[in-house]
Amino acid sequence: MDSVDSTAKSPSGCNSSSSSSSLGAAISSPPERSNSQSNPQKPSHIASHRLSFADNQRHPPPSPRAQRHPSFTQQAIQDLLNNPPSNRHVNPRYAGRDWRDIALGELAADDVRWVDLDTSVEDATMTLLKNNSSNVVLVRETPTSKTSISTFDYSDLNAYLLVVVGLAKPDEDNLELYGQISAKAQVQEAISLREIRELSRKEQLVALPSESTLDKAMEAFGSGIHRLLITNQTGEVTGILSQLRLLEFFWQEAVNFPVIDRLYGSLLRDLQVGTQQIIAINADAPLADALLLMSNEGLTSVAVIDQGLNVVGNISTADVRHLTNAASIPLLKSSCLHFISVILSERGVERGRDSFPVFYVNPYSTLAHTVAKLVATNSHRMWVVESASPSPSAPATPLLQASHPGLTSATAPAVASGTGVTEGTSSSPGPQSPLPGQSLPTAGLPGSHLSGRLTGVVSLTDILNLFAKSSGLHPADPSEQRARRRRSSSNSVRPSLDGGRVSHEFTRR
Repeated sequence: MDSVDSTAKSPSGCNSSSSSSSLGAAISSPPERSNSQSNPQKPSHIASHRLSFADNQRHPPPSPRAQRHPSFTQQAIQDLLNNPPSNRHVNPRYAGRDWRDIALGELAADDVRWVDLDTSVEDATMTLLKNNSSNVVLVRETPTSKTSISTFDYSDLNAYLLVVVGLAKPDEDNLELYGQISAKAQVQEAISLREIRELSRKEQLVALPSESTLDKAMEAFGSGIHRLLITNQTGEVTGILSQLRLLEFFWQEAVNFPVIDRLYGSLLRDLQVGTQQIIAINADAPLADALLLMSNEGLTSVAVIDQGLNVVGNISTADVRHLTNAASIPLLKSSCLHFISVILSERGVERGRDSFPVFYVNPYSTLAHTVAKLVATNSHRMWVVESASPSPSAPATPLLQASHPGLTSATAPAVASGTGVTEGTSSSPGPQSPLPGQSLPTAGLPGSHLSGRLTGVVSLTDILNLFAKSSGLHPADPSEQRARRRRSSSNSVRPSLDGGRVSHEFTRR
């Protein structure tokens, strides 16, 4: 056998060294373009024509998206909106139990904050603002007492603020007292809760022992009570149970209570829940008018609407916290729409720029959708809207005077107006605000296509009243409490430092 040549042959018959040299040459200097004669198997018209970018785009390959099925159909998305996900897992703690037999002590929040009658209003306000999930401070006679004699909340703070800045118009009996409080505030002299106690309506605090069952609380809440004090065997307050806390419980644990769970899929229209008696404020009315309106009518929030009665926002007594320093007082003269933009701006700093609550539903919203919004936004009511109303392009014109708005028919809310009302249809005003004396069209604001014409309101009281009746309980008619509060609104400002007052949230309700 002949010996194998020590020089390896490449497939082309060249040795490896010459092959490497050829590869290096090909990289450094590409071969010349072949003409049609060099490759007789390729048609000449293809070899001689180089497709342009435009030619390549004439027949692009089909997009993979075109053959992909959507994750959710429109109906599925609507179903998700109407039936938001909640905790659908059975909780062993409540499974098989009748919710009416659950003890109040199992649900009451132990976040109890105390002040005494000699505490200054300023210090009480700081206690109210600091990490207070119950939005109320209990007032006791002495620093060592565990018995509450009254409460201090944002409605009281709102009323006090109106007295201090001179916007309140007291009756003859309180004229001297209002003057004294205003004078002390001007010289920055401390004012105690004891001094402003006479401004408030005196109502008995509503307290229940911790071993009482939930049906007692449900009947009270369904009758218009908004807050219960939970006591131990010695009468000391150990917790607070609010309407919102109870509703949150039924939202999270409804799967354990079929009598409640089966209501969530029903439409508001079919349940006939809520009321069409509402009070609203024009978007370009001064903020001071909104604060006076809430104080005079015993409300904790009002809807802010535009020229077409479309909801553009919401102002509540809790928003008074934005006015607790002297630099914020000029906001009282700005429009309600401007104040909403301030609220949204500050909320954006805290929770993200795009974070803003939506305070409305429509008659075709399910109860689950409504409750989910109430719980998510920590709100006491949802405004009911229908299709957005067209807004004129002409400048806004005044509606009703803000001095004494009243209730109107079911289709038109009573509207307090300062300089007029704004235009357009919006639900989520952004940071833009009107100039003094001008009306800002709301159609261009973010979320303008989401709003609608204000036609009613659904409150926590309405929903808990529904739960109570559906479970065989007999709560009192909440309208009696609403009428009582209206009858007692004889003063222009009626602070609510009254301890367990029946909540002022009936507006609208």
